[in-house]
Amino acid sequence: MSGPKLELESFLPYRLNVLATVVSTGLSSIYTSRYGFGIPEWRVIATLGQFGAMTAKEIGAHSHMHKTKVSRAVATLTKRRLIQRKANRQDLREAFLSLTVQGTAIYDDLVPVAQRFAAELASGLTTAEAAQLDALLAKLTDRSRNLARGEMPADADPAT
Repeated sequence: MSGPKLELESFLPYRLNVLATVVSTGLSSIYTSRYGFGIPEWRVIATLGQFGAMTAKEIGAHSHMHKTKVSRAVATLTKRRLIQRKANRQDLREAFLSLTVQGTAIYDDLVPVAQRFAAELASGLTTAEAAQLDALLAKLTDRSRNLARGEMPADADPAT
């Protein structure tokens, strides 16, 4: 190789992905052992628990999951009777999804567990560091969205 080398250990997108994977895996071990579902199912339950009735498309947009993953998670959760469908009379191609009584019970049980996990994760940070991290994550998220829309800096050469 004659060109510049990429060191993944210091490459920000890679580091963020590793962090997200490690954190997600740690949290998922809790709900997988308790309820036997994975990350996509948890995201659907968490989204419906937060917002109430939504379409699968809205869940995917909010949780940043591909429609195939949402569809599979919805099918699994529907089969387990944790979510229910209600036809959208304005658009019969889609349905409103919501938690069943059993789904709500799982959500209510896992919210404090997830909040404790998040608090423990952040417990090594000072209040100022936590606020700074929050601001930096918001800034990186906004910048990533801009870059995803093709807003590359004028002096950047994507071929290099």
